[in-house]
Amino acid sequence: MLKIKRAYESAETGDGARFLVDRLWPRGIRKEKLEMKAWLKDVAPSPALRKWFSHDPARWVEFQ
Repeated sequence: MLKIKRAYESAETGDGARFLVDRLWPRGIRKEKLEMKAWLKDVAPSPALRKWFSHDPARWVEFQ
């Protein structure tokens, strides 16, 4: 099963392996504090796609 969790949420025992999927590092979090297996920035949306989406709910279906 795959679960999605924000990087700002604390790791819990049942989380399993954690991966960061984003091109930008989360603000205010040290790399040592974020308990993760790998940072997968190459599979995250491209900068052009992020700019186009611009957190517009009307574009969510196409963004996915």
